[in-house]
Amino acid sequence: MEKELKYLDFFKKRSTLRRYSSTKEVSDETLEALLEAASHAPTTGNMQLYSVVATRDKEMKERLSPLHFNQPTVKGCSVMLTFCADLRRFEKWCEERNATPGFRNYHSFITALIDTALFAQQFVTLAELNGIGSCYLGTVTYNAEKIAEVLELPERVVPVICLTVGYPEDGIGFPPASDRIPVEGVLHKERYKDYTREDIDRLFEYKENLEDSKGFVKENGKETLAQVFTDIRYPGKMNEEVSETFARLVKRKGF
Repeated sequence: MEKELKYLDFFKKRSTLRRYSSTKEVSDETLEALLEAASHAPTTGNMQLYSVVATRDKEMKERLSPLHFNQPTVKGCSVMLTFCADLRRFEKWCEERNATPGFRNYHSFITALIDTALFAQQFVTLAELNGIGSCYLGTVTYNAEKIAEVLELPERVVPVICLTVGYPEDGIGFPPASDRIPVEGVLHKERYKDYTREDIDRLFEYKENLEDSKGFVKENGKETLAQVFTDIRYPGKMNEEVSETFARLVKRKGF
């Protein structure tokens, strides 16, 4: 059966691209064609509660770079895309058509967030199918308030996803695919089946025994790979601070 399915190998081998060509740019024409096709992703009630800000200007990248922890991929990409949960456009349409929008609530923000994520991921897939790579920047929620200021995002518009985009670095190509836990670890049939200790050992064995994983443990002076995630990459205090600042921005934007 698996041999009858299409594109499995392509997606199993897909990877995040952080280093881009300095000689080949993603043209406006190509970018707009990909975004137009990506806009046909599923959307709640066909409202399309999203917008995207494209950043090519060197000075703008310089301003945004510190807000993304100065990751080299920001300045090195052909274009950076900031995908925003956007109720502003749809609400303006409602008001111009004598309709009273009722979207100033948490549920509407989540709806817009889902729409935005689907749009962004469809763009990523289409780009990769056309030889263009990208990197999701996990930093957008850390500095969402400042990113919103730099991009001059008005009320009802919140940045939620950032991508760097470009063709692979000359002569290098795409990097190897990242590891994933087996599908049995994420698939629950009929009802959720909680994980036993034996399940956890089996599901994370491959990840824990990768040389890169062992290197992360050693260089950070930890006992386990899990501690690298909980103590170094995503410590609780940091998560709480980010939660507070992001929630403040969402509220200030009228949700």
